[in-house]
Amino acid sequence: MSEGVDTVGMDTPPRLAVDRLLDDPETRIIVCCGAGGVGKTTTAAALGVRAAGRGRKAVVLTIDPARRLAQSMGIDSLDNTPRKVETVGAGEGELHAMMLDMKRTFDEIVEAHADGERARAILANPFYQSLSAGFAGTQEYMAMEKLGQLRARDDWDLIIVDTPPSRSALDFLDAPKRLGSFLDGKFIRVLMAPAKVGGRAGMKFLNVGMSMMTGTLSKLMGASLLKDVQTFVAAMDTMFGGFRTRADATFRLLQAPGTAFLVVAAPEPDALREAAYFVDRLAAENMPLAGLVLNRVHGSGADQLSAERALAAAENLEEGGIVDQESGKAGLRDSGAEPTGTAETAGSTPTERTAPTARTAQTTRTADSPETGSPGTGYDTGAGSTDSGIAVDTAVVDRITAGLLRLHAERMQVIAREQRTRDRFTSLHPEVAVAEVAALPGDVHDLAGLRAIGERLAAGVPAGA
Repeated sequence: MSEGVDTVGMDTPPRLAVDRLLDDPETRIIVCCGAGGVGKTTTAAALGVRAAGRGRKAVVLTIDPARRLAQSMGIDSLDNTPRKVETVGAGEGELHAMMLDMKRTFDEIVEAHADGERARAILANPFYQSLSAGFAGTQEYMAMEKLGQLRARDDWDLIIVDTPPSRSALDFLDAPKRLGSFLDGKFIRVLMAPAKVGGRAGMKFLNVGMSMMTGTLSKLMGASLLKDVQTFVAAMDTMFGGFRTRADATFRLLQAPGTAFLVVAAPEPDALREAAYFVDRLAAENMPLAGLVLNRVHGSGADQLSAERALAAAENLEEGGIVDQESGKAGLRDSGAEPTGTAETAGSTPTERTAPTARTAQTTRTADSPETGSPGTGYDTGAGSTDSGIAVDTAVVDRITAGLLRLHAERMQVIAREQRTRDRFTSLHPEVAVAEVAALPGDVHDLAGLRAIGERLAAGVPAGA
């Protein structure tokens, strides 16, 4: 894990050097994994844009059904074929993008490994159509198949994978094994048995075998199910072993040097708990972890002003500035009277002594007030006036200032909470390199936004915001 990592102090996690990772010609596959809603798709796209800008020939494979990737890259739509993103690469760099179509990928496998007549029979089979469109684990398995296909073509020197959004942390790694086990011929032979027996006894035996399967198979019933399964197995008989073999080969590819996993999370307890599980599981599977991308981290350019001081200042403004009064002058700020024992300033007039002070709650009079006769006659409008002679309602200014102070206090509290959450993660995994990405004010919807995310990824620390 030494590549792409900058070592810092003992109390700070190592910084993930994203540019070093992207520039390394030995890095051929980057897999972005993490819980749903933490920005995996945006991170994968931003990495692709930055890699292309730095001269790599990259392809981004996304499995995100929201299709945000196509929109942000200025492409009308993405499908199972890589499409070039224009105006991204600098020099020899290129970026291509694609969105996994799991059924089409399954169809391509059938077409590639079966002769024309047998392939047509498989593609038209109702059991196959249900399996390829919605069987549990099919999407993750086909993502692995597509990754293997892209790597075998060797048309790109960097493949960036946006893993499927799933509740279970590493379905991307688990599902191919499950589906491969189903398609490796052993369980299929169990399904063939009732079709050969036939009749009610066969149906009863079939029901016992089907108890391990859910979803798709429960929608298919009776004799038509037996016929569809038998036809499917007969046509696919020579292909079953290949599914498990290819899944195992891609799994080994993910473990090999040249592959880097990036765990993507947000600075929230649930997301970082999931990230910790990812890290542990990747280590158990001997998968090469490059580091953690912590998205949407908040910062402030005025972090020297603590939340406590900001709240205290806001309360002071809202409650009449009582803490700003000199000793013995509490309650006199708006009274217009001098405190007992205070001498009048030489040359002052009653009007000047009773004029609104800097923090009065009343609206000051303008310089061209009727009481003065004419503008610019030397009437002092107090601290609320401006050079142009327009009066300022200091009460309004105080309310706005107090509101801004409270907003700042809330931001500082968010920053402190995020820091505590991150510290809990790093205390459990101090070896994991971290790149913090500052939160943007809005959603990313174009290449400029992806470039901005890429720059923040490369910086590795949140900018003041």
